[in-house]
Amino acid sequence: MKVLLIDVYNYNKGGAETVCFNTGKMLEEHGHKVVYFTLKWENNNPSPYSRYFPESKETRSGTLRLFKNVVNYFYHFEAARKMEELVKDEKPDIAHIHLIWGQITPSIFPVLKKYRIPILFTVHDYRMVCPAYTFRDGSGRICEDCKGRYFYKCFTHTCCKGSKIMSAVMAAEQYFRNCFFNPAQYIDGFLYVSGFAKSIQEEYMPALKDVPNITLYNFSNSIAGKAKGAVKSKYFLFFGRLSYEKGVKTLLEAFKDLPECHLKVVGTGPKKDDLESFAVACGMKNVEFLGYKKGRELKDLVKNAYFVIVPSEWYENNPMSIIESYSEGTPVIGAKIGGIPEIVVEDETGYLFPSGHSGDLKSKIVLADGLTANEYLKLSEGSLRFAHEHLSLESYYPKLIAFYNRFF
Repeated sequence: MKVLLIDVYNYNKGGAETVCFNTGKMLEEHGHKVVYFTLKWENNNPSPYSRYFPESKETRSGTLRLFKNVVNYFYHFEAARKMEELVKDEKPDIAHIHLIWGQITPSIFPVLKKYRIPILFTVHDYRMVCPAYTFRDGSGRICEDCKGRYFYKCFTHTCCKGSKIMSAVMAAEQYFRNCFFNPAQYIDGFLYVSGFAKSIQEEYMPALKDVPNITLYNFSNSIAGKAKGAVKSKYFLFFGRLSYEKGVKTLLEAFKDLPECHLKVVGTGPKKDDLESFAVACGMKNVEFLGYKKGRELKDLVKNAYFVIVPSEWYENNPMSIIESYSEGTPVIGAKIGGIPEIVVEDETGYLFPSGHSGDLKSKIVLADGLTANEYLKLSEGSLRFAHEHLSLESYYPKLIAFYNRFF
């Protein structure tokens, strides 16, 4: 089978790209041919298909650059043209999309339909029903006020980065897309990465219920062979983007009065300076900010961590941070929000706490810190067991291929 994988970026910018490239590698290892279609970016990895990649908002040049960027947020004319060139040359059997909204855009849908290529879509966020894709308004409040149709509220609530202009553009794009390229009409099958994501998408776009779908958690490329006993240096770990919706401020508040518990914070983002200033102001000598890490260095930090903490304050879908933690046998303390409760099993793989409640998080940290060696071993074993049963290549691949085969 020749599979066309579609994403905005040809480098590991976030969780969606990690899943996209891992999927491609898995398919190739099982004898399938994989073709990629992304936009051009300065950070892109080399690709034999780069001649088909259309310009992105960053690589586009010329006096009309700003105007073209706005137009291409709604409909990317070059993407449609380049997609047709690629389809004619490569003749893929199926197209599997990961990210396109506001970048590649649905301009490629009619092309794929023209050549009768089934379109599958992995739903990594909530962009089909929420213009700002996070279900949070400009004040940071969890918000479902659009209800799948009142998208102007993205503008009135200033949901996009505190900008009325950007919020208006996102709301307008949602109206445009639903009118001319409705996902329920163009996409042949959906892959949801959590039951929560499936339920909320279908609640606000009921027509999605009639489209074939499957719920598949993201997967890990490798899972440790045995559980962890005592760790050499006990520390709790957060790794991810340092932005308001990730709940890192709540995490710091929980550790503020726990000087005996050590926290390492890995990542960067718009709240980095504010968070570091907060830690300094509170005299928190038990917190280290390590900056951005990747590859083996990050893997070792996760592997050697006592617990990973995921304190999200938005409808987190299926966090790769949890999947990567379980793959190393590291248990997780996670916020009870979005899809997190589906994969953090209380007393088996870790603990849950109400999102945004630093006091409850503090209690879970104290509980974790006081575990006996045997109690900790059981949580590590539970994490690995969950990973093998739900997050492994061996469990993922047959389900994915069976879903692909439904469209032939």
